[in-house]
Amino acid sequence: MEQHRITPLTESGMLVALSVVMALGALCLPVVGVILALLYALPILVLVVRHGMRWAVMAAAASAVLMAALIEPMVSLRMAISFTPTGLALGIGFRRRWGGVRVFVLALAVSILAKLAALGLLFAVTGVNPLNMELEAVQQTFDASFQMYEGMGVSGEAIDKSRAQIGEGLQFVSMLLPLVVAMMGLLDTAIGYFVGGRVLRRLGHETPALPPFAAWRLPQVFLYVFGFALVGLYWGTTRDIKMLNQAALNLNMLAIFAGMIEGLSLMSYVMDRYRLSRLIRVPIYAMVVLNGTLAQILAFAGLFDMLFDYRRRFGKKDGTDKRS
Repeated sequence: MEQHRITPLTESGMLVALSVVMALGALCLPVVGVILALLYALPILVLVVRHGMRWAVMAAAASAVLMAALIEPMVSLRMAISFTPTGLALGIGFRRRWGGVRVFVLALAVSILAKLAALGLLFAVTGVNPLNMELEAVQQTFDASFQMYEGMGVSGEAIDKSRAQIGEGLQFVSMLLPLVVAMMGLLDTAIGYFVGGRVLRRLGHETPALPPFAAWRLPQVFLYVFGFALVGLYWGTTRDIKMLNQAALNLNMLAIFAGMIEGLSLMSYVMDRYRLSRLIRVPIYAMVVLNGTLAQILAFAGLFDMLFDYRRRFGKKDGTDKRS
């Protein structure tokens, strides 16, 4: 029986149309749009793996042109710059069958640089910090909500207190904007890696897998970053050096986040040793992550695990450590 294969041109056309539909949904739909924006690069990823870089680049360009005609050139360019490079990087890694960690780290670096490039483009065109624009939009939303509550009879004292708390929170977030960009890149890369890998496997392609979560080991550099960040916070606060204080705060939060990941991996290792079921694991994870004190303890445990490797020590005690 003769099998009909889809040509690269036909498949590229279908995936370009899918990219444009997702871009339109990302701009028009309030909540689902965020998910569609993060999935925007998946068609590009699939094209790189199935037909090579040339077809993927042409499809990305065609998608950007169609979006510019249907939406707005600047919005189209921002989306293309923000998300397309991540799909290309993941596609290259999958196509060349690199290891899972190598593919993920490469795509993460490319994604962060792409986000910075898109923000830089917007700043060059408008002359306004785009991140500050987002914070101003959030502030306006809260102001409108406060006006509504005031009209409903809520006391002015309570509204002023809430407004002050939100103002302090937004000021804190404004200091963490570099970390926010990095987290955006991480989220984009994680969704592209896991969802894209699942799609490719459904299409019959082999994709590299990351190590089991219980075996994740992050570099020790995060522990040193945490120490240097504490020194930077002290100097920046006592000497009133705002740039140093902001940089140290971002590095401190980045190190704590890395410690949380390592700590959760260590928790997963301990649960594997005691063979806890998923029904029990999920509430434990939720309790630790949602409790501020427990989350900090877990983050510190993860940071020190980068140096001392508690898993190797546990394995040596009962002779189950098989790592070299």
